[in-house]
Amino acid sequence: MKILVMGPPGAGKGSQSQKLIEDYDLTHISTGEMFRKSYERGEKLGIEAMAYIHEGNLVSDEITNEIVRNRLLKKDAERCFLLDGYPRTETQAEALDEMLSEMNSKLTAVINIVVDKDIILERMVGRRVCRNCGHTYHTKFKPPHKEGICDKCGGELYQRKDDQIDSVRNRLNIYESKTKPIIDYYKGRGVLININGMQSFDAVYRDIKKALRDLT
Repeated sequence: MKILVMGPPGAGKGSQSQKLIEDYDLTHISTGEMFRKSYERGEKLGIEAMAYIHEGNLVSDEITNEIVRNRLLKKDAERCFLLDGYPRTETQAEALDEMLSEMNSKLTAVINIVVDKDIILERMVGRRVCRNCGHTYHTKFKPPHKEGICDKCGGELYQRKDDQIDSVRNRLNIYESKTKPIIDYYKGRGVLININGMQSFDAVYRDIKKALRDLT
Protein backbone atom coordinates (compact mmCIF):
# COMPACT_ATOMS: atom_id res chain seq x y z
CA MET A 1 0.00 0.00 0.00
CA LYS A 2 1.34 3.40 -1.03
CA ILE A 3 -0.69 6.33 0.23
CA LEU A 4 -0.62 10.10 -0.06
CA VAL A 5 -2.38 12.16 2.64
CA MET A 6 -3.55 15.62 1.55
CA GLY A 7 -5.42 18.54 3.06
CA PRO A 8 -4.85 22.16 4.08
CA PRO A 9 -2.45 23.11 6.91
CA GLY A 10 -4.03 22.16 10.24
CA ALA A 11 -6.37 19.54 8.75
CA GLY A 12 -4.95 16.83 11.01
CA LYS A 13 -2.85 15.10 8.36
CA GLY A 14 0.00 14.35 10.75
CA SER A 15 -2.14 12.71 13.45
CA GLN A 16 -4.13 10.62 10.98
CA SER A 17 -0.94 9.66 9.15
CA GLN A 18 0.68 8.42 12.36
CA LYS A 19 -2.31 6.17 13.10
CA LEU A 20 -2.26 4.76 9.57
CA ILE A 21 1.48 4.11 9.82
CA GLU A 22 1.00 2.12 13.03
CA ASP A 23 -2.00 0.09 11.87
CA TYR A 24 -0.79 -0.68 8.34
CA ASP A 25 2.97 -0.86 9.05
CA LEU A 26 3.78 1.87 6.55
CA THR A 27 7.07 3.72 6.10
CA HIS A 28 6.43 7.37 7.00
CA ILE A 29 7.83 9.83 4.47
CA SER A 30 7.30 13.36 5.79
CA THR A 31 8.86 16.24 3.89
CA GLY A 32 8.51 18.51 6.92
CA GLU A 33 10.45 16.07 9.10
CA MET A 34 13.10 15.56 6.42
CA PHE A 35 13.56 19.32 6.04
CA ARG A 36 13.91 19.79 9.81
CA LYS A 37 16.41 16.95 10.19
CA SER A 38 18.44 18.20 7.25
CA TYR A 39 18.43 21.68 8.79
CA GLU A 40 19.55 20.32 12.18
CA ARG A 41 22.45 18.54 10.47
CA GLY A 42 23.47 21.86 8.93
CA GLU A 43 22.95 20.65 5.36
CA LYS A 44 22.54 23.24 2.61
CA LEU A 45 19.32 21.62 1.40
CA GLY A 46 17.75 21.82 4.87
CA ILE A 47 18.87 25.40 5.45
CA GLU A 48 17.37 26.50 2.14
CA ALA A 49 14.14 24.61 2.85
CA MET A 50 13.67 26.08 6.33
CA ALA A 51 14.17 29.59 4.96
CA TYR A 52 11.05 29.07 2.85
CA ILE A 53 9.11 27.49 5.73
CA HIS A 54 9.91 30.26 8.23
CA GLU A 55 8.37 32.76 5.83
CA GLY A 56 5.22 30.64 5.52
CA ASN A 57 5.99 29.73 1.91
CA LEU A 58 6.18 26.40 0.10
CA VAL A 59 9.67 24.99 -0.36
CA SER A 60 10.68 25.16 -4.03
CA ASP A 61 9.75 22.23 -6.27
CA GLU A 62 13.41 21.60 -7.11
CA ILE A 63 14.48 21.19 -3.46
CA THR A 64 11.40 19.20 -2.48
CA ASN A 65 11.54 16.79 -5.42
CA GLU A 66 15.21 16.09 -4.77
CA ILE A 67 14.74 15.22 -1.12
CA VAL A 68 11.70 13.00 -1.86
CA ARG A 69 13.44 11.15 -4.71
CA ASN A 70 16.39 10.37 -2.45
CA ARG A 71 14.02 9.08 0.23
CA LEU A 72 11.95 6.88 -2.09
CA LEU A 73 15.11 5.12 -3.27
CA LYS A 74 15.77 3.75 0.24
CA LYS A 75 14.92 0.08 0.81
CA ASP A 76 12.24 0.67 3.46
CA ALA A 77 10.11 2.56 0.92
CA GLU A 78 10.03 -0.24 -1.67
CA ARG A 79 7.06 -2.20 -0.29
CA CYS A 80 4.82 0.46 1.25
CA PHE A 81 4.86 4.04 2.41
CA LEU A 82 2.75 7.01 3.44
CA LEU A 83 3.60 10.42 1.98
CA ASP A 84 2.93 13.32 4.33
CA GLY A 85 3.23 16.89 3.03
CA TYR A 86 4.12 16.03 -0.56
CA PRO A 87 3.26 16.80 -3.31
CA ARG A 88 2.00 20.35 -2.73
CA THR A 89 1.95 21.60 -6.32
CA GLU A 90 0.83 20.03 -9.58
CA THR A 91 4.44 20.11 -10.77
CA GLN A 92 5.43 18.03 -7.75
CA ALA A 93 2.55 15.62 -8.39
CA GLU A 94 3.77 15.09 -11.95
CA ALA A 95 7.33 14.60 -10.69
CA LEU A 96 6.11 12.01 -8.17
CA ASP A 97 4.29 10.08 -10.90
CA GLU A 98 7.51 10.03 -12.91
CA MET A 99 9.56 8.84 -9.90
CA LEU A 100 7.13 6.02 -9.13
CA SER A 101 6.86 5.01 -12.78
CA GLU A 102 10.66 4.69 -12.93
CA MET A 103 10.37 2.40 -9.89
CA ASN A 104 7.57 0.36 -11.52
CA SER A 105 5.17 1.54 -8.86
CA LYS A 106 2.17 3.85 -8.35
CA LEU A 107 -0.02 5.34 -5.60
CA THR A 108 -2.73 3.15 -4.09
CA ALA A 109 -4.84 6.07 -2.85
CA VAL A 110 -4.80 9.82 -2.24
CA ILE A 111 -6.64 10.71 0.98
CA ASN A 112 -7.86 14.31 1.00
CA ILE A 113 -8.94 15.60 4.43
CA VAL A 114 -11.42 18.46 3.95
CA VAL A 115 -11.70 21.19 6.63
CA ASP A 116 -13.16 24.74 6.56
CA LYS A 117 -10.71 27.66 6.71
CA ASP A 118 -12.13 29.16 9.96
CA ILE A 119 -11.65 25.89 11.80
CA ILE A 120 -8.09 25.58 10.52
CA LEU A 121 -7.21 29.06 11.80
CA GLU A 122 -8.49 28.17 15.26
CA ARG A 123 -6.59 24.88 15.29
CA MET A 124 -3.25 26.26 14.14
CA VAL A 125 -3.04 29.58 15.95
CA GLY A 126 -3.64 27.76 19.25
CA ARG A 127 -0.97 25.12 18.65
CA ARG A 128 2.06 25.01 20.98
CA VAL A 129 5.15 22.81 20.72
CA CYS A 130 7.70 21.71 23.35
CA ARG A 131 11.17 23.09 22.59
CA ASN A 132 12.75 20.04 24.19
CA CYS A 133 10.84 16.92 23.05
CA GLY A 134 8.62 18.32 20.27
CA HIS A 135 5.32 17.15 21.83
CA THR A 136 2.35 19.17 20.57
CA TYR A 137 -0.42 20.87 22.56
CA HIS A 138 -3.30 23.26 21.89
CA THR A 139 -4.38 26.16 24.08
CA LYS A 140 -8.05 25.15 23.71
CA PHE A 141 -8.31 21.54 22.57
CA LYS A 142 -5.27 19.97 24.26
CA PRO A 143 -3.81 22.31 26.92
CA PRO A 144 -0.92 21.21 29.15
CA HIS A 145 -1.57 20.70 32.87
CA LYS A 146 0.57 23.76 33.59
CA GLU A 147 0.45 26.66 31.14
CA GLY A 148 3.57 26.95 29.01
CA ILE A 149 5.14 23.74 30.37
CA CYS A 150 5.30 20.33 28.65
CA ASP A 151 3.58 17.53 30.58
CA LYS A 152 6.04 14.95 29.30
CA CYS A 153 9.44 16.53 29.94
CA GLY A 154 8.89 19.89 31.60
CA GLY A 155 10.23 21.75 28.58
CA GLU A 156 9.10 25.22 27.49
CA LEU A 157 6.15 25.41 25.11
CA TYR A 158 6.26 27.92 22.28
CA GLN A 159 4.33 28.97 19.18
CA ARG A 160 6.18 28.18 15.97
CA LYS A 161 6.53 31.06 13.57
CA ASP A 162 4.58 29.18 10.91
CA ASP A 163 1.66 28.81 13.38
CA GLN A 164 1.32 32.57 13.91
CA ILE A 165 -1.81 34.04 12.36
CA ASP A 166 -0.20 35.98 9.49
CA SER A 167 1.86 32.96 8.48
CA VAL A 168 -1.17 30.65 8.74
CA ARG A 169 -3.24 32.91 6.50
CA ASN A 170 -0.41 33.05 3.99
CA ARG A 171 -0.08 29.25 4.02
CA LEU A 172 -3.82 28.84 3.45
CA ASN A 173 -3.72 31.27 0.53
CA ILE A 174 -0.83 29.31 -0.97
CA TYR A 175 -2.77 26.08 -0.49
CA GLU A 176 -5.80 27.51 -2.26
CA SER A 177 -3.79 28.71 -5.23
CA LYS A 178 -1.19 25.96 -5.67
CA THR A 179 -2.17 22.80 -3.84
CA LYS A 180 -5.92 22.48 -4.43
CA PRO A 181 -5.40 21.94 -8.19
CA ILE A 182 -3.74 18.64 -7.25
CA ILE A 183 -7.16 17.43 -6.10
CA ASP A 184 -8.43 17.56 -9.69
CA TYR A 185 -5.18 15.99 -10.87
CA TYR A 186 -5.68 12.89 -8.70
CA LYS A 187 -9.45 12.83 -9.15
CA GLY A 188 -8.83 12.39 -12.86
CA ARG A 189 -6.62 9.40 -12.09
CA GLY A 190 -9.32 7.72 -10.00
CA VAL A 191 -7.32 7.52 -6.76
CA LEU A 192 -8.77 10.48 -4.80
CA ILE A 193 -10.69 9.84 -1.55
CA ASN A 194 -12.34 12.87 0.11
CA ILE A 195 -12.72 12.64 3.91
CA ASN A 196 -14.69 15.02 6.16
CA GLY A 197 -12.00 16.36 8.52
CA MET A 198 -14.42 18.35 10.69
CA GLN A 199 -15.36 15.30 12.73
CA SER A 200 -13.65 13.86 15.79
CA PHE A 201 -10.25 12.27 15.27
CA ASP A 202 -11.72 8.76 15.67
CA ALA A 203 -14.56 9.43 13.22
CA VAL A 204 -12.15 10.75 10.59
CA TYR A 205 -9.94 7.70 11.01
CA ARG A 206 -12.89 5.31 10.74
CA ASP A 207 -13.87 6.94 7.44
CA ILE A 208 -10.31 6.62 6.13
CA LYS A 209 -10.09 2.94 7.05
CA LYS A 210 -13.47 2.20 5.46
CA ALA A 211 -12.40 3.92 2.24
CA LEU A 212 -9.18 1.89 2.13
CA ARG A 213 -11.09 -1.35 2.74
CA ASP A 214 -13.40 -0.49 -0.16
CA LEU A 215 -10.38 -0.36 -2.47
CA THR A 216 -9.61 -4.03 -1.89
